[in-house]
Formats: sequence, structure tokens, C-alpha cells
Amino acid sequence: MATMTSRERMLCALNNERPDRLPCQVHGWMQYYLDTWLDGMDWWQAYAKFGMDYAIYVSPAYAYDPRDQEKWRIERRDLGTDRDGNHLWEEIITTPKGTLRTAGAENPVTPWITEPLIKTEEDFALWDEFVPLPVAADFAPIQAVKDRLGEKGIIRAHPYSFGQGSPWQSLCVLCDTEPAIMLAMTRPDVLHHMLERMVRKTLRVTEMWKGIPADMVEVGGGAGSSTVISPALFEEFCLPYDQRQNEALHAASVKIVYHLCGGLMPMLDLVVRTGADGLETMTPPSMGGDCDLAEASRRVGDKLFFIGGFDQNQGFEHGTPENARKQVFDLFEATRDHAGFICCPSDHFFEGNPENIQAFADAVKTCVY
Repeated sequence: MATMTSRERMLCALNNERPDRLPCQVHGWMQYYLDTWLDGMDWWQAYAKFGMDYAIYVSPAYAYDPRDQEKWRIERRDLGTDRDGNHLWEEIITTPKGTLRTAGAENPVTPWITEPLIKTEEDFALWDEFVPLPVAADFAPIQAVKDRLGEKGIIRAHPYSFGQGSPWQSLCVLCDTEPAIMLAMTRPDVLHHMLERMVRKTLRVTEMWKGIPADMVEVGGGAGSSTVISPALFEEFCLPYDQRQNEALHAASVKIVYHLCGGLMPMLDLVVRTGADGLETMTPPSMGGDCDLAEASRRVGDKLFFIGGFDQNQGFEHGTPENARKQVFDLFEATRDHAGFICCPSDHFFEGNPENIQAFADAVKTCVY
């Protein structure tokens, strides 16, 4: 087979077809890693350094009606630092009928939420009535990246959402995961109402996506993993809303990858039913997931492409070049039959000798179909 460009190779995998060799990417370059280990490189420089296939994340820019924004006034307050040196903040959102509050923290490694925005049904009603929705989507940021990217790789986008890529996962960001699960158990009618209101907002914005120059969109999120919820809960509270969202995204002509960064083996057939084209992050048991990549490929590899599978803890953060290479070869063999696979860390990484990443990037080039 003739040598493909990185873009051709990755698009071939997204079509669940057989490229010239195994493609690879990382699940985003964390700024902490770039600053600590790569002398402040940006994503483009990091991909070039290791000779990987590029996966650049960029989404549309959105315009809002100032009249809607006036009804959703956000005041962010700096709360200083705690005794561990974490920077603390809060946001007070003022609407015509009341206020909402959220809070969080961040350090050089990552940010996190300490107080969810929605804590009661009344909070949700305020959010539902007043949260501004875009009135226009601008694809210029995506087109600029596409022009720069050329044949080096693909563009990944995120759907318009309110936390993560799908209604259930976004609701778990807005109100926290445990309260959302409790609603599923005790007030399923309320939960369905919330999810319905969220998906309608998402669909309204997704109508603006026609003609988007992105290659793929990432939906789902960790809160849909089988290490968080049961398949029965997924089928009732994720599947019907995912199906509608994914249908709208397909109408915009983008490939869809469903993101489950935890357990996924009991969810394989459900992900197929969402209408997604692919599944990530194929997290192995050593990283807290349950993925048996060969078994996943046997069961649904003819219906879904896969991205992920690489244990970044053992391969990058605490690994060796030998371990990184072995993992790549094992993942290649596990997916060789269907070949719609992009080798990738199963999530973000923050530490690790660049030699390990170079071994990963070099190993995939020897995995020829």
C-alpha cells in the first residue's frame, strides 16, 4: 500500500477502514506537561517534535444576543489561595428571578469544581429559563486551523454543551454526578425533564453547524461509563438523548466519537445504538477501566472505530521506552482484524520522560497493515 499522509491515515481509521499503518495521537497536550517537560512548547511543536499524526481540538466561536446576556450576568470573584496553594474562585450569576453560585479551584496541573452550579430544582428552572444560547456560530477559528494543518492530521471539535459532550454527562457537571444518579433512582420524571430541556438547547445550536470544517466531534463523557452508572441507567437516561444529538451532528457531516473514560465493556452495544461512529478512550484495567481491546474489536469493531487503549501511566508517566513500544505492538495486534484504530493514551498525562513518548510515536510507524 502506498504511504498515506497523516490526514489520509486518520480519516481512513475514522471510516473504520484499513490505513497504511497504525495512526497515533495524544488525548490533548496538557499545559503542565508542555511547560514542565517540553520547555513551553505548544501543541503544534509537540506533535512535530515526536513525529505524530496531529489531532487538533478547535470548536466554533459563538455570538450571543446582548439582551440574553444581560439576563445572565456573571461575576467571577477571586477567593485567594488555600493552605495547599490552590487558587480558589467563585462565580455569582444574576438572573431576573434569582441568583446561582458555583465555585472551583485550580493549580498548575488542573482545574476542578468544588460547588456545582445547580443544587435544586429551582436552580435548574433559573438556568433553563435564562442561560443564553448562541445566535450564530463562526467557523473561522476552525478554518484557520484546517488551513494551517493541511495534511498533518485531523480537527476534533466539541459539541455545544453545558459541561461535557452529551446531556447526561453535562448534567453531571452542572449538578454533580451523585445527585444526578439519585434523581434517576427517586425522581426519574424530573431527570428526564432536565435532560429534555438540555438536549433541545443543544439541538438548537447544532442546527448552526451545517458546513462546519471539523472532521470529528467528541460526545459523551466519563459520567456515562459503566464504572459510574449501570447499562440500564445508560439505556434510559443517555441513549435517547444521545441518539437525537448524534443524528443532528451527522446532519452536519462530522464523524462522532463517544467518550467513555472508565468502564465500557457492558456499554459497547449501547454506544453502537447511539449512532456514534467510534468509541474512546478504551481505558485498560491498569488505569481503572475495563477495556479488553481484542474483545471489543471482536464484538463491535465492524461498527465502531476505536481511539485510545494506551496506559499512559505505565507507558509515559512511570514507564520506559520498552514498555511504551510493547503496549503499541499489543494494541496493534488486538485491533488488526478491523483496523479502525488510532493508538492514543487513554486519557491525559502530566509527567513522563519524553523518550517514552518518542518510543510510542516511533513504534506505531512499524505497525504496517
